[in-house]
Amino acid sequence: MENESKQICRVKRSPSVSVRRKRKEKKVLVLDLDETLIHSTSRGSRNHDYMIEVLLDKHICLYYVYKRPYVDSFLKKVSEWYKVVVFTASLKEYADPVIDYLDPEKKIFSKRYFRESCQFRNGIYMKDLQIIEKDLSKICLVDNSSFSYEINKENGIPIETWINDPKDRELLNLLPFLDALRFVEDVRSILSLRL
Repeated sequence: MENESKQICRVKRSPSVSVRRKRKEKKVLVLDLDETLIHSTSRGSRNHDYMIEVLLDKHICLYYVYKRPYVDSFLKKVSEWYKVVVFTASLKEYADPVIDYLDPEKKIFSKRYFRESCQFRNGIYMKDLQIIEKDLSKICLVDNSSFSYEINKENGIPIETWINDPKDRELLNLLPFLDALRFVEDVRSILSLRL
């Protein structure tokens, strides 16, 4: 009888350990920067959130950065659910300070990918997600340009381009979907349904 109760205890502990392991394995959420999380322009107004100076080809350029509504709460929430990566077709010299502004404590974005990581085809910068995660069942990309995820169509999540609408709710509206998506075995099984 003693041996049986020990065996039962082992059986009860075993599933909970494997469930905990599965919960710790976060999927990868790749986020585009410009017109997805922020908008920037060389022409400023009094309402800009942030200004950066960028040295490009030995010239200093000023950019005025505007955060998309709810971007801070969106990033905080998705970083609890996913390993969050930023992948932009912008130059590192411009994008790095913008990403630092969005994530000053460097707790949200685990990696940063810039233009040099893109593939340039037919005048378009495309993002190959396999440079980030070989297993495409565990990665998705939120981007306002469907051309960006042309290489990995089944992993793309479209979002409306954002320029300056203060009433925009796209990031908030995306949260319930991303919350559910993190639990599926293969993100492509859901994302490919819209193709």
